[in-house]
Amino acid sequence: MSMVLDKATTQAWHRLEGLLGINSEADYQRARKALDELIDEVGSNERHPKASLMDTLGILVEAWEKDKHPIPAAEPRKVLAYLMEEQGLRQSDMQEIGSQGVVSEVLAGRRKLNLRQVQKLAERFNVSPAVFV
Repeated sequence: MSMVLDKATTQAWHRLEGLLGINSEADYQRARKALDELIDEVGSNERHPKASLMDTLGILVEAWEKDKHPIPAAEPRKVLAYLMEEQGLRQSDMQEIGSQGVVSEVLAGRRKLNLRQVQKLAERFNVSPAVFV
């Protein structure tokens, strides 16, 4: 008998199919909650029995978000200002960029971030460097 037709596989699929089919906002919310739980349980352990489920669910959630919840493009300086405000940071706290004067010029749009600054900011805020480009 084929594994695809195996009774245990069929039963397992029936338990998972509501999670792996994201066709509505409610499905998306349920999938996000399950993904958060999987991330807490699996972490970075690639050998965990549920690691591939976490990866698959992550791909599905990301695809839904890109289609239904696209992130509008924002100027890098506005992203930086938002992240600073969110974390209660002042210009003087941003040594990754340079002096307070340099930070002020970046936030005012008079100066662009260089590659080194982008990399440092991405690390500090744990975001993709693309948000600063």
